Amino acid sequence: MKTLAAAQVESPAASGFAQIMQSRVPLSARAPGGDSPRINLDQDTVKNGLGQLVLTLVKLLHELLERQGIRRIEAGSLTDSQIERLGLTLMKQAQEIDRLRKEFGLEEEDLNIDLGPLGQLL
Repeated sequence: MKTLAAAQVESPAASGFAQIMQSRVPLSARAPGGDSPRINLDQDTVKNGLGQLVLTLVKLLHELLERQGIRRIEAGSLTDSQIERLGLTLMKQAQEIDRLRKEFGLEEEDLNIDLGPLGQLL
């Protein structure tokens, strides 16, 4: 069986990433000759992966909106009715994010992407 050639990259971090990706390609994902990996495009996996990405971004935006709302409340720039509407809107948005998360079969921690040295996204 042939082994994959090492990728030529200039960044040590990218080189490490390339090595990890090459070592984790399962034999079932390789082409019949075993030379190069194939992408396994299972419809459910792609759908859930895309759903996870979109929901992660929506949850990130939701949290940013919450923080901005809190800053505006603390600054006194919102009326009582605006605060009430903001709270209800954010509550409904959080419920919809949770409903969609369950629809895609994702756990809460699935929406938190590890950014390596930068830490967790959320």
